Amino acid sequence: MNKYCICFISFFFLFFFMLMNFFMMIYFIMNNIMFFIEWEIISFNSMNIVMSVLLDWMSLLFMMFVCLISSSVIYYSKSYMSSELNLNRFIILVLLFVFSMILLIISPNMISIFLGWDGLGLVSYCLIIFYQNINSYNAGMLTALSNRIGDVMILILISWMMNYGSWNYIFYLDFMSSDYSMKIVGLLVILAAMTKSAQIPFSSWLPAAMAAPTPVSALVHSSTLVTAGVYLLIRFNSLLNDLFFFKLLLLMSGLTMFMAGICANYEYDLKKIIALSTLSQLGLMMSILSMGFGNLAFFHLLTHAMFKALLFMCAGVIIHMMNDNQDIRIMGGISIYIPFTCLCMSISNLALCGIPFLAGFYSKDMILEMVSMSNLNLLIFFLYYISTGLTMFYTIRLLMYLMINDFNLLSLYNLYEEDYIMLKSMFMLLFMSLISGSFLSWMIFSYPCMIYLPFNLKMMVIYVTLIGLLMGYMVSNMGIFSLNKFLMTYNLSLFLTLMWFMPSLSTYGINYKFLNFSDKLIKNIDMGWSEIFEGQGFYKILKNYSIINYIYQLNNFKIYMFMFIFWVMIYIFMVVI
Repeated sequence: MNKYCICFISFFFLFFFMLMNFFMMIYFIMNNIMFFIEWEIISFNSMNIVMSVLLDWMSLLFMMFVCLISSSVIYYSKSYMSSELNLNRFIILVLLFVFSMILLIISPNMISIFLGWDGLGLVSYCLIIFYQNINSYNAGMLTALSNRIGDVMILILISWMMNYGSWNYIFYLDFMSSDYSMKIVGLLVILAAMTKSAQIPFSSWLPAAMAAPTPVSALVHSSTLVTAGVYLLIRFNSLLNDLFFFKLLLLMSGLTMFMAGICANYEYDLKKIIALSTLSQLGLMMSILSMGFGNLAFFHLLTHAMFKALLFMCAGVIIHMMNDNQDIRIMGGISIYIPFTCLCMSISNLALCGIPFLAGFYSKDMILEMVSMSNLNLLIFFLYYISTGLTMFYTIRLLMYLMINDFNLLSLYNLYEEDYIMLKSMFMLLFMSLISGSFLSWMIFSYPCMIYLPFNLKMMVIYVTLIGLLMGYMVSNMGIFSLNKFLMTYNLSLFLTLMWFMPSLSTYGINYKFLNFSDKLIKNIDMGWSEIFEGQGFYKILKNYSIINYIYQLNNFKIYMFMFIFWVMIYIFMVVI
């Protein structure tokens, strides 16, 4: 079987599934309906195993976006992974990943949510270690162990929800919000979402996951793995609104947004810059969600998915052209060689910054205006606006390094034209990056929003964007190290570069310590004391008794004579005494 055959079949299947979801979603929105389907798998005596499916406009719209991006990614992989011998294995893993996400999206039941949730974690580990080297293994293990914390929270949540007699959480959301003892559900959901969506202090796995092939990064960092936590919180939003933990989440997600923006300005790895940009946008989604605007977070989640997938695809083309090199310091002037890719990259970057009338503008501008209207303290207000400025800062820096500065590599280099398969897969996402913002704003928000602000507050977004643009231009011209001489010490620079030392803490401080502790536990308890006094101890005692019994069962006359003489001698000895 041709290794490209499964690639084409998967592409057409996902594309037609996306079209079907699109028409169903339009029908559901127009008629304001929702389907709750229960499929009885097994019925044995009084035990029923039932699969529940929730179809409403939100799940259908999200499924449509997931299928659109994954079909583009699979078509893109046909060219990007063409030299890969195990292409079929890669495509099957990507399909498993997409089906796990779809299961998570359509599930109103905590058990099936957990199956999709754990499926995402397991398949993401397999995809991250796809290029089998030590860096991939380390990144995969860090991702798996970080996400495992969220899996444990979901397991505890499942056992806690047995208090209600059913795991269909949608029936109980109103009751949960009034039941004080069930606030624990909110805490567990928030912790699970924080691990999957990489909020502080679980942020370090997201840039490490860049060890995966670029098509996987385009899928993981746009609409699947990292958005699972945001989607779960959107579903649980009515339960969590008045919870104290939401205020804590607002602070953590604001700090995540700020930290990722600063680190992206220090980073030189092309894929890690885009990954840190994803982390910043996830912080934006989680923070607006923790203020109670679930639909607004969902709106930004969908628009962000489009331009972020396109951004990763453009990065993949550039990395291919640069002979698998990811350092932006050796790039420059590439718009001469790959003009269409650079056009796509510029548009997706500008959409990320929220330039008017592109996809990101409609969601990002509305989020910032709602923040300006809300009753917030000064810290959160500054975190939002400074992070918006930092987005423009690292975007302009990236564009300067890639397209405007001089080419910095060897004098002899093999630059080549763009691949048409990659371009065709990117074209659909380019189109959606242009129109999806306005298209979704008309569809999700059926009522007009009146946002009334003073002139300077209304223009604040433009002010911080222009300052970020100026700073990005200056820094990419003068170099980050010369800037450090005037503004920062070496230690502060190191602290900001290394994600506030979170990778070191999570790798050595948490995972390493826990794994080391469990290793000692196994050696000293499981294979040590408990083995000697329980398993092996009982075995040795029973073995000795069975040997004695076996000797008696031989019915040897010498034994009986020996025992008879022995007892006679004892009797005589006692009589004499």
